[in-house]
Amino acid sequence: MSAVRFKGVGKRFGSVVALADLDLEIEPGEFVSLLGPSGSGKTTTLNLLAGLLPIDEGEISIGDRVVNHVPPDRRDIAMVFQNYALYPHMSVHENIAFPLRARGRALDDAKIDAMVTGVAGKLGIGELLARYPKELSGGQQQRVALGRAMVREPKVFLLDEPLSNLDARLRLRMRRDLKALHDALGATIVYVTHDQAEAMTLSTRVAVFNHGRLQQFDTPEAIYHRPANIFVGNFVGEREMNLIPGDLAVENGASVVRGRGMAMALGSASPTFSAAAGSRVVLGVRAEGIVPVADPMATDVPARVVATERAGPEVAVFASAGDGIELCCRAEAHAQFGKGQAIGLRFVPEYLHLFDAGSEKSLRIRGSTKEE
Repeated sequence: MSAVRFKGVGKRFGSVVALADLDLEIEPGEFVSLLGPSGSGKTTTLNLLAGLLPIDEGEISIGDRVVNHVPPDRRDIAMVFQNYALYPHMSVHENIAFPLRARGRALDDAKIDAMVTGVAGKLGIGELLARYPKELSGGQQQRVALGRAMVREPKVFLLDEPLSNLDARLRLRMRRDLKALHDALGATIVYVTHDQAEAMTLSTRVAVFNHGRLQQFDTPEAIYHRPANIFVGNFVGEREMNLIPGDLAVENGASVVRGRGMAMALGSASPTFSAAAGSRVVLGVRAEGIVPVADPMATDVPARVVATERAGPEVAVFASAGDGIELCCRAEAHAQFGKGQAIGLRFVPEYLHLFDAGSEKSLRIRGSTKEE
């Protein structure tokens, strides 16, 4: 396993900036996900690391070696693609063994067979070695593709949305298997995905991209609980973050955000924010940070139920508040809220985020949150 470093890396396609001034350092043995929407720069970053694209500026290192001008086959990496890229005319054994028979490897058949059998055993596909790709399920084909990468014992594994072609239930199973595989191998893995659930469950750290720029690089917990800006807060999470623009005021010694016909007290339990009274801000709060209560007079924010969605052990309640802004909150599964019902919304101070209205950057003072 090896470290991976990007230093001031940039890539353009004509007038389009695909990646701008990327500084990113991945430690040996980390599982790092590159997360973002389509066109955010995550796949470009992976392709630059793989050597499939030349960089326009900056420096990429794998271990202690700068690889800017090193061809892909000399970078000691292994890549697993979204479409598996298996050879249909080869058996599973032959597919996995293929890298070992490549130019420059002096291995006898017995050694190759032992290595293939060992990798297949780790992946639970030992009984499939004589089959061909067309005889395998999607999950089995993905394991073969992983096996072909593993057998080379590369310094870095690159995975390009490897689970996107699987059905939802199988993706959950493969996520668990990938996590277990990383724990067992201790390998450096760089994983591209647009699925934030994959990134959050699999990764040691997550790099969030948007418009060719790195927005935040941190642990899944920090990405979720301490987003660096509005984009990260809104992109990461099962549902979009509730965003309420307003003005920061101090009333009776307490900080309050007034906006959209509502007044939301930050409260003493909230994180500390670096913003002065009178600042234009955006209050961000996830669904779990707003509690719906049946008594509309029990809180400072009266609302009316617009719709509800039952999802397993909880209910998502969509409510109109203030001057008509729709907010999503979360209730227990046994809660009964009906369309048109008058309710109150209680904002939980520990879950509140404050962003600058202009730069959209977080105003949280690091270390102030109750969740750290």
